[in-house]
Amino acid sequence: MNPQREQFLKLTTAPARLSAEETAWYLGFSPHEIPMLVAKGLLKPLGHPAASGTKYFAATTLEELRGDVKWLARASDAIVEYWKFKNARKADAGAKPLVAA
Repeated sequence: MNPQREQFLKLTTAPARLSAEETAWYLGFSPHEIPMLVAKGLLKPLGHPAASGTKYFAATTLEELRGDVKWLARASDAIVEYWKFKNARKADAGAKPLVAA
């Protein structure tokens, strides 16, 4: 386990706002999955960050989501759906079109 992640998860009190990476650690997702959850509307960053800016998330909201089994299932399904779509696009791009004779 990443030493920073391990140290973060051992905190008795989390900070009021968490970065995307800390949010991933807290919820049990990978850091690269957080933008997928934001895009699906399952996570909402604080304020109005720029598209390429650093996003922060409220610890109180994350605590509620962490205990919500239905939300965790929807979030997990959204990630699976993302990869299915992405892999299907890759497979379609690699397929050669059939030419009618």
